Amino acid sequence: MSYLARVMKGKQEQALRLVLVGVEGCGKSTFAAGAPSPIFLPTEHGTAHLDIARLPIPDTFADVLGSLRELRTEKHEYKTIVLDGATGLEPILWAQVCADNGWKDLESPGFGKGHVAALDYWRQVLKALEDLWSGVGMNVVIIGHTMVKPFRNPTGEDYERYQMALNEKASGLLRQWADIVGFARHESFTKKDERTKRVKGFSSGARVMHTVWEAGFDAKNRHGLPEELPLSWSALEEAIKVGRARGADLRAQIDAGVMQLGDAVVAAKVANYLKDAGDDVGRLAEIANA
Repeated sequence: MSYLARVMKGKQEQALRLVLVGVEGCGKSTFAAGAPSPIFLPTEHGTAHLDIARLPIPDTFADVLGSLRELRTEKHEYKTIVLDGATGLEPILWAQVCADNGWKDLESPGFGKGHVAALDYWRQVLKALEDLWSGVGMNVVIIGHTMVKPFRNPTGEDYERYQMALNEKASGLLRQWADIVGFARHESFTKKDERTKRVKGFSSGARVMHTVWEAGFDAKNRHGLPEELPLSWSALEEAIKVGRARGADLRAQIDAGVMQLGDAVVAAKVANYLKDAGDDVGRLAEIANA
């Protein structure tokens, strides 16, 4: 059968690829447990309080890939795979890199070469998750812990920010791969005591997820989500529906503008931009504005 005979038209609903990073105890695993029919691949003991399906905690890198491969090849009822979490997977992955290369530790080859080599192993994990996302239609959620690190600001004063508790190269790879990078935290506020001039912090008790990059943390999304959401799967799903409706409106606006211009060259350029943008509502808004 030819490639043209297998052409598919129209929009396709896709599962989610989400990396959720957040402070300790803010409910990251509980959020993932609210996803459709989840199964967890735990890399540490931290979900005993949740009534969820769990794969065995892997001892080796082969266990990790084997678990994901079985989800790809065997029949099952699960619709979401949750890697909980990336921080716990890293030492398992590093052990395999060192074993395969005969290194004492990841610093043995020097000059960061060990961490560069480790990226190929992260890509194997992402490929296995990608197979579940595209081949089985499963949502993929990767959970990560945070650490506070100083940031050298080339345009102003340095400051501290939250970063994933992971090697920086691996963290960047995961952020690039995901459609949504969420930063989860306890909703908190500050209040200055006018008498003592001291600033006190307090929490509302709510847990929230940020979806847009800020100076203090990394976040992104391609679904036109609001900057902040309640930390719940149902709130995320509802926000995605709203974002998709906005995306459809923007596409209609773009099509009307192209027709009004009546310029074949512009129409061809816009078609290419739309192809690259996909369902990224932010990019669609930029195209509409242009």
